[in-house]
Amino acid sequence: MFCFLRPVRRLCLEKVSPRWFFCSRAFSGAEAVNALRPFYFAVHPDFFGQHPKEREVNENSLQKLSVYLENLQKPGSKSLKPTQLTFYVRETDQNSSDGQEPFSTLGFRAVKFTLHTRDLLSTVLYILNSCSLSVEHVQSLNSNVRPQPPKEAKRMSDRPIKWDKSYYSFTGFRDPDEDLEHVSKMETTLTSWLGSNGKRAIKKLENSLPLRKELDRLKDELSHQLQLSDIRWQRSWGLAHRCSQLHSLGRLAQQNLETLKNAKGCTVIFTDRSGISAVGHVMLGTMDVHHHWTKLFERLPSYFDLQRRLMLLEKQISHLLGDIQVVYIEELQPVLTLDEYYSLLDVFYKRLLKNRVPFHPQSLRGLQMILNSDRYAPSLHELGHFNIPTLCDLANLKWFILTRAQQARENMKRKDELKVIEDELIQASTKKFSLEKFYKEPSVSSKQMVDCCKRLLGQSLPYLQGMHLCVSHFYSVMQDGDLCIPWNWKNGEAIK
Repeated sequence: MFCFLRPVRRLCLEKVSPRWFFCSRAFSGAEAVNALRPFYFAVHPDFFGQHPKEREVNENSLQKLSVYLENLQKPGSKSLKPTQLTFYVRETDQNSSDGQEPFSTLGFRAVKFTLHTRDLLSTVLYILNSCSLSVEHVQSLNSNVRPQPPKEAKRMSDRPIKWDKSYYSFTGFRDPDEDLEHVSKMETTLTSWLGSNGKRAIKKLENSLPLRKELDRLKDELSHQLQLSDIRWQRSWGLAHRCSQLHSLGRLAQQNLETLKNAKGCTVIFTDRSGISAVGHVMLGTMDVHHHWTKLFERLPSYFDLQRRLMLLEKQISHLLGDIQVVYIEELQPVLTLDEYYSLLDVFYKRLLKNRVPFHPQSLRGLQMILNSDRYAPSLHELGHFNIPTLCDLANLKWFILTRAQQARENMKRKDELKVIEDELIQASTKKFSLEKFYKEPSVSSKQMVDCCKRLLGQSLPYLQGMHLCVSHFYSVMQDGDLCIPWNWKNGEAIK
């Protein structure tokens, strides 16, 4: 009687899959990446520069997706555990809000789904469908596609089939409801998740120790050789990737040492594109060749001159606005080059000169503002600084700042007090759990970190001894053994 189960199961999938799905050959890894291009375009972190929380969520979800896709191509992939993912999806020409959570006024929406697929093709289709993206282009990537589906597929009812538990017991297929329930429990319970993943994290951490020592050695040697202030990374690349980047910089230093010494006293950041950042850091694009890096180091003296002019421009704007300090906050603003940031300030300064807005001298001293290129109205951030669009109405700007100046001072005072408490709790947590390293992702606020640490200190968590612990927005074991936990963890379900 069970000989009909496989055909029926195949026909049930016709509801969510294209007609050619069941007649196509195996999908390759390269084809999967190509088919997911619209998805990557809709969720790429670079498009969320002004939304650090959403950018961080997408970065981490893409890492988990990458691991899932890699494991699908390995032997034994049928035993893969379901993986919950959350993405902030930008509005594009391909997607719409039909049947989905509508796009916010900022132009993106949150999409959550759980992968429990068995092959690359069904995974690609599931991801695209979950994000309301077209799957038509996937057909052109597969060479053995028949134009028509099996005739009997057209006669299937639209009613979803709920299989009896005996079906999964007999066929060996995994019950998706059972898997989802298991994943939910595993991902929302701190102690059980640590118990299940602690040994795996320890093994990865132990395996990464030689690379960690190598990374520290390379970083120290290059910092000393080039007299750098610091070497950092914009993204959460693995240790092997970071060591490779430092080796590449080291080879360039051997060839052009005097040129690279132009960066004396600077901070070097490995990132997605080469240039000088808005705060004067030397950005080395990881996809650029040595020639591009060399040209950048050669031009550093001219960039230093531009940086001096930028600082003067900031002071001039500050003087016109009651001595409010103009700042650039890396964690909260899009990544801008020095040229881009100077242009932004210059546009705003010229508007101030043309439309004089009288502020009492020094009336806003001690307050801070950041400039952005949005066309939205000005706002006051919870951390105490003002968000000022370059093209805002200057007449209304004066009223807005003056009526919220006291609130801004209170917010800044509360921020400073919270930072002191946060540092104390981080030290206490590090000591209690004997952590090797305890840190947070940039998208986790001080308030969230304080809440997380206070509750951690009330727990007994022997799994954490000697570990690298990162406070994030979800659970994850990073490739080099760092443990990520959500800031809003709880022994039951996560706090909403």
